[in-house]
Amino acid sequence: MARVIPLLVLICVAAISAWAWFRSAEPVVLPPEPTPPPPAASAPAPAAVEVPYVTGPATPDGIGKFFYGREIAKVMGHPAIGWLERTEREQEEAPSKAIAAIELAPDAVIADIGAGSGYYSFRMSEKVPRGKVVALDIQPEMLDFLRKKAAELKISNVEPHLGAIDDVKLPAASLDAALMVDAYHEFSHPQEMLASLHRALKPGGRIFLLEFRGEDPKVPIKPLHKMTEAQARLELEGAGFRFEGNLRPLPWQHLMVFERP
Repeated sequence: MARVIPLLVLICVAAISAWAWFRSAEPVVLPPEPTPPPPAASAPAPAAVEVPYVTGPATPDGIGKFFYGREIAKVMGHPAIGWLERTEREQEEAPSKAIAAIELAPDAVIADIGAGSGYYSFRMSEKVPRGKVVALDIQPEMLDFLRKKAAELKISNVEPHLGAIDDVKLPAASLDAALMVDAYHEFSHPQEMLASLHRALKPGGRIFLLEFRGEDPKVPIKPLHKMTEAQARLELEGAGFRFEGNLRPLPWQHLMVFERP
């Protein structure tokens, strides 16, 4: 019996120790799942900035006024209507491809800024049968030609409109889109024109900017009448527009798309 008691004591001590170990051991707790980061915010709308014009000696094709380092080109006047309406224009520039690439609702209102003879205006009118094309120019002679041509073609949804050198002279939020074909580089007041166009476009309205490719020396156009994509982005993004892309369907020109946020 004397031997049994120490054995029982030993067993009890072992049991108590085991119970105490399990009792004191803390349960394993897995670390919490990491909190996922919030979704990235969409790119903020570019803020318009005011850039001073710089003047200097004019080159033969320029006016001696510089914007973002680019000399502004001389305006092509109404005597050049024949060049705008030349029969080989389709072969050289493929305007039908540009028009096909421009997406518009049938009831959209689009302004053809620097419409000239209306070469694009009349062709664009077919895309907006329930809307209209505002054919804007600063030369009354161009608008007179437009009116006569509209009557000849019996097109009623092309509206000639006289703008100013620094203002499109259109109501706020009245446009779904704007088209500028080889004209923007000649604007003597590009900063003011872009600001007025920003006001005239509805939120989400787009600019379709066609310019001869300044990066390509094979394009047979005088340098000041061409623009690089980088230069166009610098100027339009500086005016508060968002670059959407360059469609690139044309042999000589950029077809760049910008949006009014």
